[in-house]
Amino acid sequence: MKRITKWGKLYKTRNDSDSSSVLENFNGKLPMLPLEVLEEILLNVHPHQVVCVCRLVCHEWKEVVDSDSLWRERCRREGYQTYDATKLPEDWRLFYFLCKKRRNLIKNPGAEDKFNGWQIMKNGGDQWNIESGDLNNTATKYFVTSYATCMKSQLIDLEEEGYRPSLMDAFQPAIVISDWYAPRWDCGSEYEICVELLNQKKKPIRKFSPDAVIFQQWNDQKWNQMTHVFKNYGPGVRYIRFIHGGKDTQFWAGWYGIRVTNSSVEICPSVDR
Repeated sequence: MKRITKWGKLYKTRNDSDSSSVLENFNGKLPMLPLEVLEEILLNVHPHQVVCVCRLVCHEWKEVVDSDSLWRERCRREGYQTYDATKLPEDWRLFYFLCKKRRNLIKNPGAEDKFNGWQIMKNGGDQWNIESGDLNNTATKYFVTSYATCMKSQLIDLEEEGYRPSLMDAFQPAIVISDWYAPRWDCGSEYEICVELLNQKKKPIRKFSPDAVIFQQWNDQKWNQMTHVFKNYGPGVRYIRFIHGGKDTQFWAGWYGIRVTNSSVEICPSVDR
């Protein structure tokens, strides 16, 4: 028959006497396991369950869950490595979860889904357009500007993306920005980018806003990467606003302005870059 215990588990037993015998012999304590056996068990449990459930079982389990060795081994098995092999994480558990969460927080970075995910701020000239091309085999489409300023933006809500305020305030993980841009060879153009870290009221705490990049006519048409890393930015960061765009500098009708694609915003372990 089937029997339900007070722990909510459903067991199939041969008879009531067998079940009673098991319950009578259970004294409410878990058997002691060698630490290496317990660690191996925990390495095969979902990491969030390890922290939220297994850690609460008893003092011994808590010590193993809080140990560097458990999370260092998880990193090794899942291929998470420090960018600089000479620098080791101060907190292996934090390093593991930041690696596991790491992804591009920009939606539709390479025009795969037209302009979905982007807010058009300025749509000058013949407005934004999308063209096809190739960027080192990583992008097949890009956004193109026109003869008057074209700018677009995204607002990233960090808590919605899984980065709690307590994490951002206490550890201030590195925020890595990347953007690819290129001119046409036959027309001069201008590229602009501005990335802001915002507080709960969406007021800037930190800002990356370099001078505009100007390309002359008859250039090499090379793709360029703009990068920046925010570190030690202080508590209170709740949103990231990403803005980029530009124009052509010769006022030509059509789409001869700067091209942009593969925009990226990532939350990274500080020792990763």
